[in-house]
Amino acid sequence: MTARAIEARLRSLADATIAEGHLRFFKCGPGQYGESDAFLGINVPTLRTLSKEFTPAPVADLIVLLQSRWHEARLLALMILVRKYERETEVRDEIYRRYLANTPRINNWDLVDASAPNIVGAHLLEGHRAPLYALARSESLWERRIAIVATQHFIRHDDFDDTLRIAEILLDDRHDLIHKASGWMLREAGKRDRALLERFLRKHAKRMPRTMLRYAIERFPPKLRAQYMAR
Repeated sequence: MTARAIEARLRSLADATIAEGHLRFFKCGPGQYGESDAFLGINVPTLRTLSKEFTPAPVADLIVLLQSRWHEARLLALMILVRKYERETEVRDEIYRRYLANTPRINNWDLVDASAPNIVGAHLLEGHRAPLYALARSESLWERRIAIVATQHFIRHDDFDDTLRIAEILLDDRHDLIHKASGWMLREAGKRDRALLERFLRKHAKRMPRTMLRYAIERFPPKLRAQYMAR
């Protein structure tokens, strides 16, 4: 179960038609956020199945796989690391440390969303959360997205403070992918505590990017959504 063997298995499943669609979907053109990424053309359900098969792979080999030029190889590496983190307590510290040491390879929104809550969020649930704030202030778009999306794990435990604080830090972010992620996490918090979300909105709605606001209020009644968007 070496990185080379896993990547060879992925290459055997490549589909050029799917790869072409993924290049468009993940914005891989010149100047776009996924510029220069490369796809084999393998759908997520297949990768999920492979992640179960390759769960015994050593962490070191998964970190090598994470360096691959192929998007699906990096996604599979992260899926397996999540499974190992959940099942193998003895490697959790190593997975967390190596994850943060390799954030340049976690370089699209699906890679972040598939891994940040269940590695970074899970690791910091009972710990000191300063690393999230360093990520939230990073120059890296993907590190900023890791910071806010990781808090989904806290939300699942009815712990909302860091979601709100990081969303405040990101209010002036210029990237649409951060607006979407922040609004998504605010919406998730609001599903568990509507009053909490409405207090945040009373303070920040006029300043929030419209995409962030729209995502945050998606579950509100239509009339109330219209009132917020009119601001």
